[in-house]
Amino acid sequence: MTPSSFSSFRDRLETASGFQSVQFREIEFVLGYKRESTLQYVKPDFPGADRLRKHLGERTVIDHFYDFLETRGAQIPRELKNRDLSKANGPNEQVQAEILRLYQRSPEVSILFELMTDFDEGLQEWRYRHIKLVERTIGAKKGTGGSPGVPFLKESLFKPIFHDLWAIRHEM
Repeated sequence: MTPSSFSSFRDRLETASGFQSVQFREIEFVLGYKRESTLQYVKPDFPGADRLRKHLGERTVIDHFYDFLETRGAQIPRELKNRDLSKANGPNEQVQAEILRLYQRSPEVSILFELMTDFDEGLQEWRYRHIKLVERTIGAKKGTGGSPGVPFLKESLFKPIFHDLWAIRHEM
């Protein structure tokens, strides 16, 4: 679609935006990539907004990943297990050391780690392609729903979900 083609109906979208399709934000929140600032673009009465707010305070895939690591003998720092669930998970050197140990000693677990890394890579590639589509279609204009547009989207670019799996690549 050309920029002029999109412009021909963009005004009819009014405040409609990708933000109002909460499914992708739900996926991010469930995985562990939480940005409370995202909620400012979702009207409180919008369908699905309540689910998004609920997911903000729930355990994530990463939290369950920590549980799995513990079943394999890993020591997960207490501060990660008792963290503020509304915040995004971040990298942790102790978790990285435990993952590296499991990579070296449990080949069957390393398959899971690689599949998680593949998934994360695919998500990052999707974000990049989406940004390029938006840049190509509207350039530096504000987002249709009132967001800053491309600058907002770029905030999530090159931000992996599974930080610790990426952080240890150079040690393998």
